[in-house]
Amino acid sequence: MIWAIGDIQGCYSAFMKLLEKIEFDLARDKLWLVGDIVNRGEGSLEMLEFAYRHKENIEIVLGNHDIALIAAFYGLKKSNPTIDPILRSSRSKELIEWLRKQKFLHIDAELGYCMVHAGISPRFNLEEAKFWSERLSEKLSGNDAKRWLEKIMKSPEGRIRYGKTEEEDEMYALSSFTRMRYCFGDKSLELLQKGSPGAKKDLTMPWFFHPDRKKIEQKIIFGHWSTLGFHRNESVLGLDTGCIWGGALSAARIDDKSEKIITFECE
Repeated sequence: MIWAIGDIQGCYSAFMKLLEKIEFDLARDKLWLVGDIVNRGEGSLEMLEFAYRHKENIEIVLGNHDIALIAAFYGLKKSNPTIDPILRSSRSKELIEWLRKQKFLHIDAELGYCMVHAGISPRFNLEEAKFWSERLSEKLSGNDAKRWLEKIMKSPEGRIRYGKTEEEDEMYALSSFTRMRYCFGDKSLELLQKGSPGAKKDLTMPWFFHPDRKKIEQKIIFGHWSTLGFHRNESVLGLDTGCIWGGALSAARIDDKSEKIITFECE
């Protein structure tokens, strides 16, 4: 069986209890993790060690909190009590080296799904998204990763557009994979709003509702948006159900087209 699981954010205990509920078997099953496996939750080190230890059974894409951890390792961002244990671990370099080699986009054409943390910009088809994922991964896993991260993390906090400069296009692509929720009609990204779609009264829209979004054959599995919660239609499957905020941790079975949902209520 293959299960896709929403944002864990260091909630290791809830994650393990969810694995019990789905009767996860390392000898048989695989996991897809939508990113943000660390930060805020008290079990961030344990969660990262689990993902590393069982990497043969796991597909993972990077989220904004995973990027923030890498940046903290390089001294580019302040640490916090939930990721301090990772940075103080004797295996921190080994774990971070593995994490920064993970993808921004995972595609399985046979299953008919692809996975990102936040989404795929409405201006990208799958080949374009794949191009940007590979380009960003090359930069993050390369020898100059620290300098690149320091530059790329200076992206605008409000509206970000595509098609201006090479550096800004990288910022746009990274933001679409890891931070996007809303976009404007011109497909620029609005990165400040975190509320549910019903709370919005301006000219933005959820990225997956853009009327001119490029067609992607595979169904997009994503997380990142706890105020949206579970969201499913014919083209997307949103699995961030806010475990860290007292919601639930959700898993969807994706190997048999049932998309059976199993949740564990967090505290």
